[in-house]
Order: sequence, then C-alpha cells, then structure tokens
Amino acid sequence: MMAVGTAVIGSLQFGYNTGVINAPQNIIEHFYNETWNSRFSQPIPQTTLTALWSLSVAIFSVGGMFGSLSVSLFVNYFGRRNSMLMANLLACIAALFMGFSKLAASWEMLIIGRFIVGLYSGLSTGFVPMYVEEISPTSLRGALGTLHQLGVVIGILLAQIFGIESILGNAYLWPLLLGFTLLPAVLQCVLLPFCPESPRYLLINCNEESKAHMVLMKLRGTDDVNEDMQEMKEESQQMMREKKVTIPELFRSPSYRQPIFVAIMLQLSQQLSGINAVFYYSTGIFERAGVSQPVYATIGAGVVNTAFTVVSLFVVEHIGRRPLQLIGLMGMAVSAVLLTIAMALLDQFKWMSYFSIVAIFSFVAFFEIGPGPIPWFIVAELFSQGPRPAAIAVAGFCNWSANFVVGMCFQYIEQVCGPYVFIIFTILLLSFFVFTYFKVPETKGRTFDEIAAGFHHSAGQGADKYSAPEEFSTLRGDDPDL
Repeated sequence: MMAVGTAVIGSLQFGYNTGVINAPQNIIEHFYNETWNSRFSQPIPQTTLTALWSLSVAIFSVGGMFGSLSVSLFVNYFGRRNSMLMANLLACIAALFMGFSKLAASWEMLIIGRFIVGLYSGLSTGFVPMYVEEISPTSLRGALGTLHQLGVVIGILLAQIFGIESILGNAYLWPLLLGFTLLPAVLQCVLLPFCPESPRYLLINCNEESKAHMVLMKLRGTDDVNEDMQEMKEESQQMMREKKVTIPELFRSPSYRQPIFVAIMLQLSQQLSGINAVFYYSTGIFERAGVSQPVYATIGAGVVNTAFTVVSLFVVEHIGRRPLQLIGLMGMAVSAVLLTIAMALLDQFKWMSYFSIVAIFSFVAFFEIGPGPIPWFIVAELFSQGPRPAAIAVAGFCNWSANFVVGMCFQYIEQVCGPYVFIIFTILLLSFFVFTYFKVPETKGRTFDEIAAGFHHSAGQGADKYSAPEEFSTLRGDDPDL
C-alpha cells in the first residue's frame, strides 16, 4: 500500500493542476490586464484576454499530450519507479515558473509553467496506472487501479478548497496556489526510493528473476509467490516470440488493432463526456445558474466527485468494469439533459438554480462510477507487457488531445449554444454507451495474458466479426461470477 500510495501522489498532482486554474480565474485575468496595461499603456482587448485565458487552461493539455507520448521511452529505459522519480524535476520547475510569475510581472511565465506541469502530468498519467497495475495482485487490480482516479479527484478537491478567497485564491496569494505543486513533488521524491520496482519490469524487461521474486514476496507479504512468477514467466516467453511493438505496429497488427481501438474510445469517452467542461468552468456555470456562492457549490461537486470514486473503488471488483462504464455513461447522459433543462428555464423559474446544482452533482457522481476511473487502468489490462507501454502512450495522447479540445473550445461553443451546450455531450455520451455495449469486453479476474489471448482469438476470426459479447464469452471461461 505504501508503494501504491506513493505512486498516486502523481495522480494527485494531475488532479490538482487540472482544477487549480478554475477558482482564481477573475484574479488571474486581472493580473493579465494589469501586466498588459503596464507594457502597452492600454487595457487588454477582451478577445485577447479570452484567448490568453483559454491558452492558460488548454496549454496544460498540450504539455500532457507531449508527456504522454514519451511514457514508453521512459519506462522501457529507466523503469517504472525511476521514471516517476525523474518526472518530479518537471513539477519543481513548473512550480517555480508559476509561483514567480506575478513577481516577474510575466503572464508568459505562468503559461510556460502550465505547459511544463502538463508535461509532468502527461507522464504521470502513464507511469502511475502502469506501475500500480503491475505490482497489484489480479484479484485487487481493479480496486487498486481505481486509486489513480481517487488521487486525481482528491487533487481537484484540494485545488478547489485552497482556491477559496480566504485561503489562497486571492490577489496576493494566488502564486502560492499555483506553486503548491512543489510540495507533493518533493514528498514523492523522498518516498519513492523506499518503494520497489515493478516485478514485471524486473523479470520481463531486465531478466532479473531473483530480484523480481524478492520484490513479489515483499509486495504480497508471503513467500508463496510461485503462481505470480509463473504467470510473468509465461508472459515473458510470449513476449520473446513477438517482435518489439512500436506505436505504428499497434495499428498495423490485427492482434493489437482491436484492443488499441477500444482503449482509444474509452479514453475519448472520459474526456468528451463533458466532465472537464464542468471542472474547468464550474464556477462560471454556477454563477450563470444564479448560485450566490458558486465557489462553495464547486467544492460540493468536488466532494461528490471524491465520494463516488470511493464507491467505485469498492464495487469495481464485484460488479466489473463493463457494467460500471455503461451505468456511468447513461447516468451522465440523463444528467446532461436535466442540466440543459435547468439552464434553459432559469429565467422563468429561479428555483432551477438548485436543480442545476443537483444535475451537476449527479453528472459528476455517474462520471466517477465508470468513465472516470475505468479507462485509466483498463488500458493496462488490455495489453501484455510488450505492447503495454506503447498502448498507454497512444491512449494517453488521445486522452490529452480530447482534453485540449474541450479546454480550448468549450468557452466559445458555450457562448454560441448557451444553455444547450450540454446536448452535444449528451449525444457523445449515448454514442460511447453504444460502443461500450457492443465492443468493450469484461476484464475482471483475468490475467493480462488471458485478456490478450482473447483479443488474439477475435483477431484470428476477422475484425468484422468482433463484438464484446463474443469477446466476453472468450474471457469468461467457467467463472460463474462473470
């Protein structure tokens, strides 16, 4: 648990830097205006201010895109644990850029800092799920994998609380709010040397069987780790029969094309669900809904976010990945419709402001039941050791790309569509629901090799015959619980 908890600090960093930019929006925009005025002796044009603010939000995702593509390079050469350790240098540099941006009267420093912390977060969203999945026993893989998302939502909640005006979200202390990311980075650097390397990496990548055996005994708390060792040896032998898997090979090979398509669509279902529109602009949404203290309503959404991630943590190994994903997508679609109705009727019925809060809370709750945690760790489950780093890099890049599109475009689309903007997300959510029902298999209780074998079996029958029910039957075996 110490190893998982230490790794999840990286997830907390990702969540914190996703949510930290929301609460002090007006204060940072005022800083931009003051800086512009001091340089050019005139107020900043509104269009320029909107563009700068959107860039400040979205540049984080651009950094994440580049970082996610570098995941396989780091983990294959430096290992899982050492990669997490090295990435913290980026978090420290980013904290200094953002923390001293006001003192230097430079909005450029703030934007550069957001880009660098995005690089760090892009790497962390690959390193953490991979490390957690590889050190977890099969029976707890889903529950421990959900801890990545729990770290993310706790980070978002911390950012919302620290962003309160009476704490750090004011004109004097907002640089500390952004620079706070330095402290978790230092904490993780102190703790990581006491955590073991991934036993899968030691055995399969480094061929260090004795060291992998010792690490497994330490992680499992027992001397009897023969079953785990045998599983990893079988996976290692399978990997030796395969040539090195590159990113292009994932799309060329029929064996990998199906799972990488599933992985990409699951990542898109997370980001294009509309959840980041709520995270990035929740304070503004509550203001337009007539909520007198919107920052506290946003924090309430963060509490709901965290609570339902804990719910998912306890039920994912009992209910399974696929049912939770389906429940979450449909619940979000219904909540988005209710939110649209509430926003559209706000002028006629003032009490609709409270209805909008309930709709947003419901939207967030259903997100954390399925589309929030599951796409992160199911990608690691869909691939064996060989293609896993490349697959996580591709999936992460798609996730961050969609994150960027939402962060950059939502403000403009919302200005055009008004209260009907979430209808777009409703259509997308229903589309992802249909895809999940027909194409996404269940992975609960299966080893990595068994899951990969299921896709190989489907690929052998032809891609045009592939469907989740068939794949589900392949993976299910004789387990009555599936």
